[in-house]
Amino acid sequence: MMKPLIPLLLIALSPTAALADGIDLDQAIKLALKNDPRIRERQALVEAARGLRDEATGSEDLIYSSNFFVGVAPGVKGGMFKDGSNGNGDLNDSMRDDGYDLGNLSPWYNLQFTIIKPLNTFGKIENYTAAAEGNIKVQEGEVNLQRASVMYDVHRAYYGYLTAKDTRLLLEDVRNRLNGAISLVQGWLEKGKGTTKQSDLFALQTGAAVVNRYLAEADSYEKIALDGLKVLTGTGLNKELKIADTGIKPVELPKRPLQDLTSDALAKRPEMKQVEAGLAARRSLVEAKKAEFNPNVYMGLAGGFAYTPGRNSLNNPYVYDPFNWAGLTPVVGVKWDWSSGAQPAKVKQAQAELDALVEKSTFARQGIPFQVAEQYHMVQASYTMVEEMAQASRAGRRWMIASYADFEAGLEQADKVMGAFQGYVLAHSDYLKSVNDYNLNVVRLKQVTGELQ
Repeated sequence: MMKPLIPLLLIALSPTAALADGIDLDQAIKLALKNDPRIRERQALVEAARGLRDEATGSEDLIYSSNFFVGVAPGVKGGMFKDGSNGNGDLNDSMRDDGYDLGNLSPWYNLQFTIIKPLNTFGKIENYTAAAEGNIKVQEGEVNLQRASVMYDVHRAYYGYLTAKDTRLLLEDVRNRLNGAISLVQGWLEKGKGTTKQSDLFALQTGAAVVNRYLAEADSYEKIALDGLKVLTGTGLNKELKIADTGIKPVELPKRPLQDLTSDALAKRPEMKQVEAGLAARRSLVEAKKAEFNPNVYMGLAGGFAYTPGRNSLNNPYVYDPFNWAGLTPVVGVKWDWSSGAQPAKVKQAQAELDALVEKSTFARQGIPFQVAEQYHMVQASYTMVEEMAQASRAGRRWMIASYADFEAGLEQADKVMGAFQGYVLAHSDYLKSVNDYNLNVVRLKQVTGELQ
């Protein structure tokens, strides 16, 4: 009896089933990190950096070089002398002179090859490999930076959607109350009841029109933020995306002291790791450029083969015949490529780039603590703003409800009601904006301390 329930439970607990009811912030972040092409672009650059590392380490392996071609050559039959003699006569008279006679052509097959194993490059391969390893770490840091940027974008779109949605609901509530007040005033004016004047109706109608204006703006922001989430999560603009949270709320205030946050930033920030890796890579690159002054020692095999079927083979060891020959020999050699003008310039350039990176590292160590301190103080200030505006919003709503109740009872003037409506809208909309700004400041604080990556 229990077995049929297991597949149903798995379906109910699957991520797809959970997304049917809407995605929360964590799910949106996971989808964005999985689907964002900018992250995959950075990851591809990491693979490219690994390819450079493999190229450097692979330079220690066997190096193959070969060249094979098919050409044509003059065909030759017979010996070295015109009469085919063995040279007992007058050599000047009997020596053949038809070496450039093209009347009889023959195919010419030629192959030359070498197989080389580097023995010692005097630091070139080692330093280029170390530089490539540092470049890999730099590119991996770029991936983490892009991940943090995507996560921040998701937070901004998610909180922006909730803020716009809550603002729209606020304005819809106020619009409904204003429409109710307009109906009351119109009825009183038609019946000539109370002290209501035509100007009161105009004031309420003006307020309703202004509310409709901001309502349209809030509705557009809500749709834009939701479309942004669709793009970030890879959902697609033409598909539906539901958000699980019903409204924006302030996140918990970070409790760690500024000094600890600064220490975390200097230890965890991808930029700091990039600078350290970049410095190591640049130092290795400088040493590699210096090593270019040194030769390369190698060993291997060198050989070749040539065959021209239309020519007789000449086997005299003192005469080299490029058209018919074969040879293979082990070799040990020293290869030295050195440019007296370019080599020092390359070292100077690499040293200058290293010096520039050292200065950048110094600036990063000074600038990052300032970034952390700046964001820390912004979080503290925005948290206080949220608390104050929450009180203002609650008081403004009580003011609006009390004024509207008095207005319905004929005890309050329309301008007083409009003032109450305006005060509540300003207070609560500012509260929503303050919550959005505070939440993003907390996210930004996590980003500048290296927690968000």
